[in-house]
Amino acid sequence: MVEIRVITEKDAESVAGLSTQLGYDSNIEQILFRIRQINNSNENCAYVAIFENKVVGWIHGFYTLRLESDPFVEIGGLVVDAAYRNLKIGKQLIEGVKLWAEQHQVKKLKVRCNTKRTESHQFYERAGFKEHKRQIAFEMELD
Repeated sequence: MVEIRVITEKDAESVAGLSTQLGYDSNIEQILFRIRQINNSNENCAYVAIFENKVVGWIHGFYTLRLESDPFVEIGGLVVDAAYRNLKIGKQLIEGVKLWAEQHQVKKLKVRCNTKRTESHQFYERAGFKEHKRQIAFEMELD
């Protein structure tokens, strides 16, 4: 049985390890800082999946306003430990964010996925998402 619960500071080490599987190296202090920020924000949510007393996945969602469109919630990140995939844990994590979005009267959930992650594309399609558009992401370092 998988338990989905709100992320807490005690999850920082496990979340850091899972983030590495997602391709993002972060140390425990960085993750701890981010968990605190998310949990102190009304516009963010984050959940962990617990299986056999172990954090085996996490998801982060955030409320998004755009001038050109109605508000939506976007999944900022989702990962399930490679050893626990195909157990519907990712889908359960998505359900947690969907419920949070509904509580905020939001009617649309979005996710962006690296074009290289074709397995993730298939996962999201099985979870009910439909491809909407393809983009190129740009970023700029601020001094």
